[in-house]
Amino acid sequence: MTTLFTNVTALLMDKDFTTLRGGFVAVEGTKISYVGADRPAGDFEQTIDCSGKVMMPGFVNCHTHIPMTLMRGYGGGHDLQSWLQDFIFPAEDRWDDRSIAAATGLGLAEMIASGVTCIADMYMRMGVVAQQVLDAGISANLSVGGVYFGAPEDFNPDTCEDCANMRALYEQWHGAGDGQILTDASIHGEYTSSAPLWRWMADFANAHGLGMHVHVSETKKEHEECKARHSGLTPIQTLNQYGVWDTRAIAAHCVYTTPEDWAVMADKGVSCVHNPYSNLKLGSGVAPIPAMIRAGVNIALGTDGVSSHNSVDPFADMKLAAILHNGVERDPMAVTARQALELATVNGARALGRNTGRIEAGADADLILVDFDAPNLIPCHDEAENLVFSAHGSNVCMNMARGKVIYQNGAFLTLDLDKIKAEIQHYALPLIFH
Repeated sequence: MTTLFTNVTALLMDKDFTTLRGGFVAVEGTKISYVGADRPAGDFEQTIDCSGKVMMPGFVNCHTHIPMTLMRGYGGGHDLQSWLQDFIFPAEDRWDDRSIAAATGLGLAEMIASGVTCIADMYMRMGVVAQQVLDAGISANLSVGGVYFGAPEDFNPDTCEDCANMRALYEQWHGAGDGQILTDASIHGEYTSSAPLWRWMADFANAHGLGMHVHVSETKKEHEECKARHSGLTPIQTLNQYGVWDTRAIAAHCVYTTPEDWAVMADKGVSCVHNPYSNLKLGSGVAPIPAMIRAGVNIALGTDGVSSHNSVDPFADMKLAAILHNGVERDPMAVTARQALELATVNGARALGRNTGRIEAGADADLILVDFDAPNLIPCHDEAENLVFSAHGSNVCMNMARGKVIYQNGAFLTLDLDKIKAEIQHYALPLIFH
């Protein structure tokens, strides 16, 4: 399929933060083939007029748990550990493949309608999630979130369930859809596992050229208890001893990380995934993002699970990432509109090793259009300011993932939303919350 976008106003998300006005963007197959002021030569199978709209790269949501969409608002008003132990874990014990598929479909619909084109997801029954993502059309780095509660001396990768899950996910799904699906190694967290699993996951990642996805220092309790267990070493420092960061890696949350941690992250190329909405809702705290940026850490953006966010609208997190830190730092330039957009696009692409997050020839054709005729986006003195501080996911009127339009003017083109909702109402909800 070839597509020509005309009358384009686009934030290219290049190093100069260029805004293209009245230009053209061409797509061939899964890639952007042209970006410029003049109409490219040749015929195109479809033409999309972008008058009254602003184009930007699709959002890269670097930390999600998609099936937890079913737990929207469930167990609210509790700290992380009580919420997990008393509400989330008991509900998760009742999952089956059919309910996971329905919940994933619902989460993907919400993300796609809000402009997400690439995600990093950590959860269970990931083969089911992978199939739903593949059908929906967005790209995903998927991982199993390895846990191990047994005695370290009893660890055996041949009998550890999550080692088997990791191997199966890699063997069955890595590279599926011509790279649409990639698998990452994963450790749920320092506090849910021990050294033998960390070493095995690190070795598996290095042997197969995979990334790594870990929850890190989300709460003060987690952070301090790790230090007590490991002679004062933080989760970042502890896992570093076992080679966990010796590959492309993302560390989700990082609320209580330290300058010493940031030095390790900057040196190893570990990206922090900032989840401001989830961290605030759970009362976990505020990650020191401006300081991490100054320390040279790549910062990406994530929504976390709907169970601790209540939505997966990336505009909400992008806006919060800016205003939160501007307020905390008492500096309106602590996180600028440009930086917030980078967190949500090009920085996320870098974190996941993806050729997306910017609008340039050769990049993946992950593009969204935002309706700037909407009342909340009028007037427009600056497109970036409007996108970060005024826009909502409901303003997205087109989502193109890997060169294919998957959502347009409220219609899902790869998902059967009525079928998904029926599955949720009549099967998944009764199963999980009976």
